[in-house]
Amino acid sequence: MSMPDDTTDIGRRSALGRLATAAALAGAAPLLASAQAVAGKAPSPAPGGGRLKQSLSRWTSKAPLPDLCKRLKTIGFTGVDLLYADEWSVVTDHGMAVSMGYPAKRDNFIEMGFNDPANHATLIKEIETTIPLAKRAGVTNIITMFGNRKAGIDDQRAIDNCIAGLSKIAPYAAENGITLCLELLNSKVDHHGYQGDHTAFGVAVTKGLNSPNVKLLYDIYHMQIMEGDVIRTIRDNIQWIGHFHTGGVPGRHEIDGTQELNYRAVATAIADLKYQGFIAHEFMPTHADPFDSFAEAFRICAV
Repeated sequence: MSMPDDTTDIGRRSALGRLATAAALAGAAPLLASAQAVAGKAPSPAPGGGRLKQSLSRWTSKAPLPDLCKRLKTIGFTGVDLLYADEWSVVTDHGMAVSMGYPAKRDNFIEMGFNDPANHATLIKEIETTIPLAKRAGVTNIITMFGNRKAGIDDQRAIDNCIAGLSKIAPYAAENGITLCLELLNSKVDHHGYQGDHTAFGVAVTKGLNSPNVKLLYDIYHMQIMEGDVIRTIRDNIQWIGHFHTGGVPGRHEIDGTQELNYRAVATAIADLKYQGFIAHEFMPTHADPFDSFAEAFRICAV
């Protein structure tokens, strides 16, 4: 990982100055952020971070977790996402939130979900074990999966299976102030065979449970690939959504102007709905210093 260049030449500083002036005249803060990134300087965080709480998925950075926490705090992030229980204290000791925790370490975590009753005993046991740990650590969101398709289990049966399995653990989650978040993933590019690949499928499960402690993890990247119409879908289903992930389409890289979604508009729509949860960035950075990418994503969603 390279650090930002502190020896920027005069020509580049002049270019930055001209862009900054133009940005100020136009009231375009995002333009200034882009100019700073071009000049090799990580943009400073927006005051207060706007109306949305933002976190970063742990796997997107190779930095040691303590260093990651320190640098994210300087940008303005308030949480780190997708962490195992043995990592939680590192984040909370740095004054940050664990915005999403795992209930288990398994290579087949995504494929093994509540759509298949054969998985229920294992999944429920993992969540039952994790809930008290999460409560003590102040972690309020635990991720779980719908799972890959199985022969003989169509969508309606899978929905019924998910409702039956989750109904056994949802009351315990509610008693302890924990929300179980079922992730929507694309089956077209990244997770072939995944059954929870459309919003309607996930909403059918959460509606069937009708529990404030079982919600959807709406991954904007995945749902843009599968169905698009992101802003309207979020508006229509916000009551069933407990968490968001971001990522640029195509490629799952930065959420800037190089990809097809206007993430500032998406973030504004989410904030306008008075959403109180986290929006977690989950993309593979391409900038020489990945923290330039993280800072840029933070500014885009600081609405």
